[in-house]
Amino acid sequence: MHFHTTSRRRATMLGIALVTSGALLLTGCGRSGDSGGGDAGASTKVDDEPATGTLEIWTQGADGAELPQMFEEFTKDNPDVEINMTQIPEAEFASKMTAAITAGTVPDLIYAFTETQSSLISTGGFDAVPDGLVDPDDFFEVIWDNSVYDDVAYGVPWYAYADMVIYRTDLAEAAGAEAPTDWDSLRTFGEDLKASGVEWPLALYAAYDSYTARQLLTFAKQNGGGFISDDLSTWTINSPENVEALEYWAGLMADGLASPDGPAFLDTVSWSTTGKNAAIIDGGPWFVGWFDDANGEGWADEHLSLATMPVGPDGDAATTVGGGSWFVPSDSENKDAAWKFARFMSEPESQVKWFEIFKNMPAVKSAWEDPALAGDRLLQTVEAGLETGVTLPKVSTWSQVGTVIGEQMEKVVRGGVSAQDALDEAQAQAESIGTGN
Repeated sequence: MHFHTTSRRRATMLGIALVTSGALLLTGCGRSGDSGGGDAGASTKVDDEPATGTLEIWTQGADGAELPQMFEEFTKDNPDVEINMTQIPEAEFASKMTAAITAGTVPDLIYAFTETQSSLISTGGFDAVPDGLVDPDDFFEVIWDNSVYDDVAYGVPWYAYADMVIYRTDLAEAAGAEAPTDWDSLRTFGEDLKASGVEWPLALYAAYDSYTARQLLTFAKQNGGGFISDDLSTWTINSPENVEALEYWAGLMADGLASPDGPAFLDTVSWSTTGKNAAIIDGGPWFVGWFDDANGEGWADEHLSLATMPVGPDGDAATTVGGGSWFVPSDSENKDAAWKFARFMSEPESQVKWFEIFKNMPAVKSAWEDPALAGDRLLQTVEAGLETGVTLPKVSTWSQVGTVIGEQMEKVVRGGVSAQDALDEAQAQAESIGTGN
């Protein structure tokens, strides 16, 4: 089940992104000075002839386990290509890819999740997307942009998701609470539920790690802020907009509307099922399936409503997003077949087919119009969120800096440190760490 996989992947990626960037950048193993990176897109052409030869693909996670079903589709029109797939344990994927780039023993094609794309691209070990291979306008902008550096695209988006507000309809009705649409109504929503007896109305991401920082980034964007300058050269973590966003976020906990102790990620379903909390703020779409898994098919439809993330004080919308994209290593021995497979996987028909197989949501906008997806309330909420998605800082040190921000957020919640002081400290540490660019 995809959504379970995503949760495990999130936990794993917390550690390996930093390992990747550190190993490559600090030891100088990356190939940023090589010519194989950003120049390739302008010179490489991929024709419409069938792919041939052997195509070596490295996969990770449960996504890879089901991928051979798409190989069967691809080889219908490409009968002379042989696909060899190697499944790499998720926890080892980044380190093995690092070693392969260094040794020049790379596969022809990989996919990477949004959280690790910056560190992988910073190695200089991947080719640019060939000119004309796909149309960038076909994809949700935030997912396409996630693998664009210095105006060069390195990845072809495969799938995408956006987070949302997921709340208990019955508890909200009992409390007379209206679905939140902005910061003020989110607080009112929580206060109404608190008054009705819900212990912790709002579930925030209180792990105090880089994913907690990512949630703050979303609130900061809703407030006109952000963590890094547009040219990715300067951290802007302690800006007034970000401080105000952290004050708002931590204030929900200080006023008893959210617990500073969770729910931990895997406890979220039990907390909401039992009514300990009533709404998951910035919750991934996989949670809906989890509720049915835990409580029986149809429980989610009966008990849950969905809403896009609330907008900030000035109406700015921002949503947490994620997904995966295809990348071709510069030392690939069969780039032609690799890019043709990446192109095939981005075709609307393939995107729908993969959704039917694995429930990963399309990165190509037109695929959402297919009857297999149209009309589903969950998917409609995800699609709306993708239009306002927030890209993580596209620097190789993001995981390290994000962890610092998360740690400082905990000091605000538990240690009585002001939001200003906490983000000043995070800013200082981030400047010391740098951007890695």
